[in-house]
Amino acid sequence: MAKLDDLFRFMKAQGASDLHLSSGSSPYIRLHGNMVPMNYRALTAEECQALIFEILSEKQKQIFVNNLELDLAYTLEGTGRFRCNIFLQRKGMGAVFRIIPEEIKSLEQLHMPPVLKDLCKEHKGLIVVTGPTGSGKSTTLAAMIEYINQTESAHILTVEDPIEFVYENKKSLINQREVSSHTKSFSNALKAALREDPDIILVGEMRDLETISLAMTAAETGHLVFGTLHTNNAHKTVDRIIDVFPEAQQAQIRVMLSESLKAVIAQSLLPNATGNGRVAVNEILINSVAVSNLIREGKTFQIPSTMQTSKGSGMMNFETHVNQLIGEGRLSKDDGMAFLGKAHTNSASSGAQSSGPAPQPQQKATPPPISSGTQSNISSIPVMTPTSSGIPVPPPMKKKA
Repeated sequence: MAKLDDLFRFMKAQGASDLHLSSGSSPYIRLHGNMVPMNYRALTAEECQALIFEILSEKQKQIFVNNLELDLAYTLEGTGRFRCNIFLQRKGMGAVFRIIPEEIKSLEQLHMPPVLKDLCKEHKGLIVVTGPTGSGKSTTLAAMIEYINQTESAHILTVEDPIEFVYENKKSLINQREVSSHTKSFSNALKAALREDPDIILVGEMRDLETISLAMTAAETGHLVFGTLHTNNAHKTVDRIIDVFPEAQQAQIRVMLSESLKAVIAQSLLPNATGNGRVAVNEILINSVAVSNLIREGKTFQIPSTMQTSKGSGMMNFETHVNQLIGEGRLSKDDGMAFLGKAHTNSASSGAQSSGPAPQPQQKATPPPISSGTQSNISSIPVMTPTSSGIPVPPPMKKKA
């Protein structure tokens, strides 16, 4: 058993979404969106590396030494899967572990707008789920893929880095591929995908021009393609896709996107009204005839007003959804208005009155003692530490030619 397993179990028991390890610091967990220090002493660079390297294979260690960063998934039987990002920082190694729920929640359990089910029934086109890091994009996509899995006879191909949610074949056949483990890159996997007879393709992240271009081509050629981007709202996602391409190609890309785009689902997570969880706030852009014309003509700045007047077609802006969640009692008015950029408008007139108890300082989370586990050969690996100039360098391990 790896020593980190105790921290993973503690993290899950607390309901945390992330565990942060950093040389020179106590471990932290992210609880309901807030960073909470654990009641544990600061880890030395040697201890932090030992904890992290114990869950890596020799191949993964070598990849980290070569690249100074590494993405992987780790499974702890009986606890769950974790998406791991390992990196080098000023004081030594660091890592962030995000828990991936074992259960894939349904769209109903996530309280997603009903139009998402309609989008899952499309047979071709591009659907982009977008939002900042930690906004629940993967969870929403997993719910959509699982809905298709339960209702459609289809071949679903996913390309992820790393594989997060694990699907079991139901009505559909699902093949999951992991970048670096099963394919060299997103773009390589997408090129191959067109020869693998998929009905639906999930691209974990549309990171670059080639991946975006291949995703659009797949959507144009009769596949339903799901992808993610890190944009904050729906209409800016359209701009981001177009702006990735050289200016000379943008007119052609606008035409392609106006025809292939089905929808953009923008998402953020806010504290729920009870304060013991989070709630998803969505903005949904449907590529109607009017929106398609605006994309083609380079008038994406007019999309928000079109969304405002087209709510009957399933479109919804953030303001509409925030007000709906407030009305349902699932989101506080203060948090909703703060998200919309209208926070503190009444602070001057509130005087000494308070709408609730004064905020308390963040309490440290106390984990159980870390078990000794099974000793590995980690002591034979040089410690990744910063040089006197403050610039991290890899240890003198032999690199592959």
